[in-house]
Amino acid sequence: MHIPKNYFHDRLVLLLLSINAFLAIFVTALSLIRLKNGNSESFVGQYHSNLGLSAFEPGSASTFISFIIFALLVFGLHWMLSMRTYQRRREYSVVILWMGLFLLLLLLIVSNALSVLQ
Repeated sequence: MHIPKNYFHDRLVLLLLSINAFLAIFVTALSLIRLKNGNSESFVGQYHSNLGLSAFEPGSASTFISFIIFALLVFGLHWMLSMRTYQRRREYSVVILWMGLFLLLLLLIVSNALSVLQ
């Protein structure tokens, strides 16, 4: 894959890549810590607000493993797509990185909500 000459010299692109990498590593570390400290029945798999006291259905550790895989895939795919589009339009590349940042923030919020509801 061809890397554009000015891709790693663009300050906004480097800032967004750094933030995306930090969030992906943060989500991964947070999920691994929660997997290590908790037992498997304390994970929330699903939440249904209309069920009353039995609103929480227990999940498994594979839920948090899928969050880790998703965070790494989001970071990798958005990085690859932004490199490919940088030659044609810089603005598209920056928008792709912003969308990856937004998606990683949502992933952090959802994984935190599922682990706190016990």
